[in-house]
Amino acid sequence: MTSPKRAHIAMFSIAASGHVNPSIEVIRELVARGHRVTYAIPESFAGKVAETGAEPVVYTSTLPTDDDPEAWGTEVIEHVEPFLRDAITVLPQLIDAHEGADGVGVPDLIVHDITSYPAIVLSRRWNVPDVSLSPNLVAWRGYEQEVGEPMTAQLMATERGRAYYDRFHAWLESQGIDEHPDPFVGRPRRSIVLIPRAMQPNADRVDEDVYTFVGACQGDRGEQGGWQRPDGAEKVLLVSLGSTFTKQPGFYRECIKAFGDLPGWHVVLQIGKFIDPAELGPVPANFEVLSWAPQLAILKQADAFITHAGAGGSQEGLATGTPMVAVPQAVDQFSNADMLQSLGVARHVPMAEATAATLRDTVLAVAGDPEVAERLTRIREEMAGEGGTKRAADLIEAELPAR
Repeated sequence: MTSPKRAHIAMFSIAASGHVNPSIEVIRELVARGHRVTYAIPESFAGKVAETGAEPVVYTSTLPTDDDPEAWGTEVIEHVEPFLRDAITVLPQLIDAHEGADGVGVPDLIVHDITSYPAIVLSRRWNVPDVSLSPNLVAWRGYEQEVGEPMTAQLMATERGRAYYDRFHAWLESQGIDEHPDPFVGRPRRSIVLIPRAMQPNADRVDEDVYTFVGACQGDRGEQGGWQRPDGAEKVLLVSLGSTFTKQPGFYRECIKAFGDLPGWHVVLQIGKFIDPAELGPVPANFEVLSWAPQLAILKQADAFITHAGAGGSQEGLATGTPMVAVPQAVDQFSNADMLQSLGVARHVPMAEATAATLRDTVLAVAGDPEVAERLTRIREEMAGEGGTKRAADLIEAELPAR
């Protein structure tokens, strides 16, 4: 089998850790294989992209950032409107950045995050193939009837929802695209799924001609630094609610009550950038309170993990074989928590029920359950066979047009 010729591969994503981070190792691998990779991204993630060897193509976004999670709202319409508004604003910037006199040029292949609507438009405009990278669950056969259509009906029942669809249709028509918005963004031509198949609901009903699961593409995260288990720590617990929905001082205080001075246990408590450690009160000697922690390095040595069940954290817990307690905060985290629990590797504790007593009892239960350990071992073996970063790069190269 001959190696593909050097190609220009253009990646498109948004400024959100949960969407950029899963792609990083795949992009690094494509660069290492000799391809020219450009990566359209807002300035806040340009440095992370540049570290892979890809060329950042910086654009200005209107989307809420990781620093302002409340801006997303709680209603369905508040979650879909921002992506359309951003797409309309960003598309002209991306056209100029690629087609302009000083642009990076039209690529041979487009790779894009599931949220990058402009990338799909550009694929049609330039007549080049596109590949979607999905950092979370994907649609299965029957999804449209079971989930999509009820959601569309909910939106269409309101004036604001109807206006959203009218605007989306008008935008697509202005680009020469005569398609309904839902399948336009929801039915990729080809998709590489960056989660383990074990995390996918109704995995047996997923169209494998479109979607290929490659599992987590994590790398060694060496740039994040290491972590060493303290002397005398018999057990290690990591508590992390991710990088966005972390303003939970009451929850952190419950964790301190639950595990403070628990014999043999060392606790790493990541509180994020929105909390002042002083808000937590006295911190026990067996606690390590950090605004940010090298999560993967800690999980490789941890015995339990209290997580918000984001896609990244869930995968890292599975990849390291760490028993989990899932306390979801938003969006797909609730379904991830349920999936982890159904796999028998975690317990789902709603935030409203996350008292000190419940947290302590649940962590001790999962950490001491040999059946949980056996299930985690089996899933780790399955994940290892999915191929990860190198398989993702192979699949992307397979979509390059013949030259």
